Amino acid sequence: MTLTWQHIYLLVFLLGGTLSLVFTPGCRLLAEKWDIVDRPKNEKHKQHRAATPYLGGLAMFGAWIVAILLGYLLVMTADLTGISPDIAAHLEGLRGILPRLGVICLGAFLAMGLGLWDDKFGMKAQFKFAGQFLVAALAVSFGGVKVTLFVNNPVFVWCITVFWFMLLMNATNFFDNMDGLAVGTITIAMGLFTVTAILTNQYFVATLSSLTCGVCLGFWFYNHTPASIFMGDSGSHFLGYMAAVISAGTSYFSHQESLTRFPILIPLFILAIPLFDALVVVMIRLRNGKPIYVGDHNHISHRFVKMGLSRRRAVQMVHLMALMLGLSVLPLLWGDLKTACIIVVQALIFLLIITIMQIGAAGSINEERRKGSGLPLNSVDSTVPADPDKN
Repeated sequence: MTLTWQHIYLLVFLLGGTLSLVFTPGCRLLAEKWDIVDRPKNEKHKQHRAATPYLGGLAMFGAWIVAILLGYLLVMTADLTGISPDIAAHLEGLRGILPRLGVICLGAFLAMGLGLWDDKFGMKAQFKFAGQFLVAALAVSFGGVKVTLFVNNPVFVWCITVFWFMLLMNATNFFDNMDGLAVGTITIAMGLFTVTAILTNQYFVATLSSLTCGVCLGFWFYNHTPASIFMGDSGSHFLGYMAAVISAGTSYFSHQESLTRFPILIPLFILAIPLFDALVVVMIRLRNGKPIYVGDHNHISHRFVKMGLSRRRAVQMVHLMALMLGLSVLPLLWGDLKTACIIVVQALIFLLIITIMQIGAAGSINEERRKGSGLPLNSVDSTVPADPDKN
């Protein structure tokens, strides 16, 4: 049987998932030994009942980097006979991108390390933002990752790409507020990016996103409700960084195949749920005069709980929303202008429906609680019942 790219995508997915399944229990033991543990009530917005290890980011990064090293050694030492000529031709160019891949790997390590330091020792917000900026600047300046938006100005491209990295690292961090929520959403996003890269014949990006998807899925096995390990800031920074690398590294517009420029909106919609959630939460915190980096219970997942769903069902609802929204915009790759306009409007209406559901349900519940407690009707209620999840 001749080895094809489809086989490679499947193999790296399975390798990443297997390594993540193996590494996570080990990191759970290390977290307990090193006392990197998230204890109940450590922060006001956290409501889980039991102390939980906090080293999932190291497990995912370890599985990811080991898989890359194994793949590199295999490519450099394997006999290329017996594989398709298409693969052989592209593997010959692997040496040319090794420096960029090395920088991306270094950035992933630094992103994970930054979050790990915060998990263990705590960091002031300004220092964390500074660290995120340096990691993003490294990846953009030396890793060849760019968001151009059809603008050729290098200063604009550099600034918008660095902003994209920092936005996704923080949005993923904000979104990590229930068991399995963030890692499940990023797993779905990585799967969608893999499909996008495959459809546009971007072999190395598809391979990298397939690997990351497998790593996330392996960790998800331990992180879903009830979670036996949290990914912590180390995990949210690693996943946010990889979401930025993959989304910015994928080319959505092709002069030969694209009929419009709408395909550049695909990453925004694939990652719309965590981005949308971060935007709403920041607006609420600013409105209430609270620092944007202080956690609360105003996330979309918490809103679903206030509507009567269990935590498990709220997480499943968010995952289904992310999958449905991401799948709905993939036809932008080949659709004409009319098709693209309909798809974009449909996606925006979907987000509007979510907004109405969240605001309307939260408003009615809060009004009932205030009437019963004697609070003024214009006060803000951000409480939720205690449960075993992270927040």
